[in-house]
Amino acid sequence: MKDVNDKVFRALADSSRRRLLDRLYANNGQTLSQLCEDLDMTRQAVTQHLGVLEAANLIATQWRGREKLHYLNPVPLQEIYERWIRKFERPQLSALHKLKHRLEDDNDD
Repeated sequence: MKDVNDKVFRALADSSRRRLLDRLYANNGQTLSQLCEDLDMTRQAVTQHLGVLEAANLIATQWRGREKLHYLNPVPLQEIYERWIRKFERPQLSALHKLKHRLEDDNDD
């Protein structure tokens, strides 16, 4: 599992790859040509970034005739959230909740 998480974090470390994920989130199932539109990256660079994202299982591809469609796979992101983010967020939310109630109680006095 560690190796998989390392690949996901490595893939997410690059802003160009995050931009590609954002584009797939907004409009899933795009071709390489569609993903290249309005980006200042060469087609070759986009292809390389998509390869890293696919190796990290952040995207999946499917052939439709002669077109290769790219789809966002949110499962690894959810796993990262569950493993690394959620456990750190609970204590902070609890502390904010207690602080809110303390401040509200002070205002009632």
